Amino acid sequence: MDFGGGDEIRFEHLGRAGVVTLTRPQALNALTHRMIRALDAALCAWETDQGIDVIVVKAEGRAFSAGGDILHVYETGRAGKPPVEFFADEYRLNARINSSRKPYVALIDGIVMGGGVGISFHGSHRVMTENAQFAMPEVGIGFFPDVGGSHLLPDLGGSFGMYLALTGNRIRYGDALWSGLATHTIKAEDQGGFLDRLTLTGDPESVLRGFFMQARRETDRPTLEAISSHFSQPSLKRVIDSLERAAGADEFAAKTLATILTRSPTSLRVAWRQISAGLTLSMEACMKMEFRILNRMLAGHDFYEGIRAAIIDKGSKPQWRPASLGAVSDADVDAYFAPLGERELEL
Repeated sequence: MDFGGGDEIRFEHLGRAGVVTLTRPQALNALTHRMIRALDAALCAWETDQGIDVIVVKAEGRAFSAGGDILHVYETGRAGKPPVEFFADEYRLNARINSSRKPYVALIDGIVMGGGVGISFHGSHRVMTENAQFAMPEVGIGFFPDVGGSHLLPDLGGSFGMYLALTGNRIRYGDALWSGLATHTIKAEDQGGFLDRLTLTGDPESVLRGFFMQARRETDRPTLEAISSHFSQPSLKRVIDSLERAAGADEFAAKTLATILTRSPTSLRVAWRQISAGLTLSMEACMKMEFRILNRMLAGHDFYEGIRAAIIDKGSKPQWRPASLGAVSDADVDAYFAPLGERELEL
């Protein structure tokens, strides 16, 4: 089956399932615009295909998807042509996955970050193996947890989503399961059998009952209680103050504070407001909000500086502007959320 994805993404009708495979393992299955458009076209076609009962998304190689193609974003943005349409199509795809009327099963065996999260965690079934690692590390490159992060992260109990958004830290499959990010965990060695059974029956609930393997939470209770205490504060400043008070006697607080203080101050303030707002917004409203933020990020400094430090001049220290949280005003943050007029995202 060909939906215009070339050699970057494969589509198959196997039994009762429409199966999508990301095929850019050498690039950790980073999403290109062509992949996004092709997946969207496939979902449109399969939504009304009576021969398909379930949609499955998986990937080749050691990563499910490490995110979007940010090198392309850097190059086009620096050339004065930021890829706004890439993100618009990506956000529309995220919303389509969230509203899919058919079961949407993401089979995640490896790294899943950024854009990879957007095409997996808005589906009905998020199935992770012991090889899976989840992160939304955008604040570390001067960006924000987009692709529906404002819809996904606020629902996690104990302020765990705010913790993930403000630190960008990675978690494994046990934490993902117990936080509610993943719906199921299975053994990596069982993926083939799981997929065979799923394509035969088209019924993910019954198949998962036979393959589900309970995963233990990796983060211990004292740490979870600390996350809940620190990250439930009513403002970002209060979060930082809480961590600072505990840092002298608590290794977790000290390490977490040190991590946060390396992130873009602008990204941190925008992300805190974004995740807080998302708690009461629909997926569609979240995507419209994120598109407003996205447009301002593409016109700013820190996103390109973060990519430069992480990808172009690997390992160098980013020079954020402004350089401190105190230098980012409320008015600066408000500007990221302001309406776009005729440029608003249409879903």
